[in-house]
Amino acid sequence: MMQSKSKKIAITGGIGSGKSAFGDVLRKRGLTVFSCDEISKELWAEKAYRVKLAAIFPECISGGIIDKGKLTSLIFNDRTARARLNAVAHPEIMRRLIERMEPFPVSFAEVPLLFEQGYESLFDGVIALRRPYKQRVMSVVARDRTSEQAVEARIAAQMDAGRLGDKECVIVENDGRPESLERGADAALFRLLIK
Repeated sequence: MMQSKSKKIAITGGIGSGKSAFGDVLRKRGLTVFSCDEISKELWAEKAYRVKLAAIFPECISGGIIDKGKLTSLIFNDRTARARLNAVAHPEIMRRLIERMEPFPVSFAEVPLLFEQGYESLFDGVIALRRPYKQRVMSVVARDRTSEQAVEARIAAQMDAGRLGDKECVIVENDGRPESLERGADAALFRLLIK
């Protein structure tokens, strides 16, 4: 098998850790950054994907179509349902992502469940963001206009950020200030691209 000449770097971390903000910092530096969340939105816009989900999750159908809110609530409260959704969504998201990254000599991708789904081997490097728990919760509450309890359930469904130290990655501590992400980006780029 021919080895890819492109360098692919994943940006990961739990919900509310600052992946998108970190991606924006890299974009401002002229770097190419993709997003699994954006690809997921594309999938949701495709009728074939919605039909597939409706067949798997009939309890989430409202008015003949799948209710995304009901599905979200279900998967963050039911591990089996979450695994069923991930088995459908993640392989297709990752296939599209890697295909899009391939033409670039260096590119980055925001990958929320990188370690949880075992996709780290697809990348040449990983940047993992960590942020204080309460800041994460309040950030997502404000962004998604949801309750603290709903956000805490989503956080509980993901890998504990404290375990990131066991993984091969560059850790960026995010204290919520833009300058911390700027410094983190400089340090991560030095380690992954220059050093």
